[in-house]
Amino acid sequence: MKRNYELATAWRIVRQEGVVSLVKKFFLYLRQMRDARRFAAERRGLRPEPAAVVDFSASVCGGLIRPQQARSEILQLATLVCDRKPKTVVEVGTATGGTLFIWCALAAPEATIVSVDLPAGIHGGGYPAWKTPLYQSFAAPGQRLHLLRRDSHDPDTVREVEALLSAKQVDFLFLDGDHSYEGVKKDYELYAPLVAPGGVIAFHDVCKHVAELDCHVDRFWNEIKQGRRHQEFIENADQGSCGIGVLFV
Repeated sequence: MKRNYELATAWRIVRQEGVVSLVKKFFLYLRQMRDARRFAAERRGLRPEPAAVVDFSASVCGGLIRPQQARSEILQLATLVCDRKPKTVVEVGTATGGTLFIWCALAAPEATIVSVDLPAGIHGGGYPAWKTPLYQSFAAPGQRLHLLRRDSHDPDTVREVEALLSAKQVDFLFLDGDHSYEGVKKDYELYAPLVAPGGVIAFHDVCKHVAELDCHVDRFWNEIKQGRRHQEFIENADQGSCGIGVLFV
């Protein structure tokens, strides 16, 4: 699957945008990877403070990584994560890696962090195998970061996540994978049982989206939040995308 993902992506670009676009994207990636080589040195000087971490994640490596979120919303969630310093983090849906970087930077120094992302997934598209070393570099020296390029709905994936956690419960779960109603519901049903009492489950894209984005997280969010302690980080109720919902377990 991993090798086919890169080939399928290149073929899709050729079919939809042409060979010239593929060549331009290739040289853009070369420039970004050049910038990525400076990443480790820049990260060492980064303050573990939410605003600095969020801004760094949106500007580093020439756009090679970035959080696909509204800044005010992800900043509020990053502040919550920083305050709690989770020791176990699971993220479903990684894509460009911006939020994964934020969780690594603000979690406990000894945290175990698991990322699950589906290559060629319908929402986000996944990330190519060549980005794996860059994403692995997000982890602090005492942290353990595990990158699973797999379907989050596969029972074998859930079992692998449990094995990587070594019987530890999850302090922070971020759901940003399949954005269909059935997809986000299934991710919740599979991974919410792993969350510790007192833990946090965050959903991305809880705003009602414009129809062409085919995102229906808002429907599930409006069901699951009823009668439960929750919080919403939404910059503008009519923005047509983004929005973060938080459940307190």
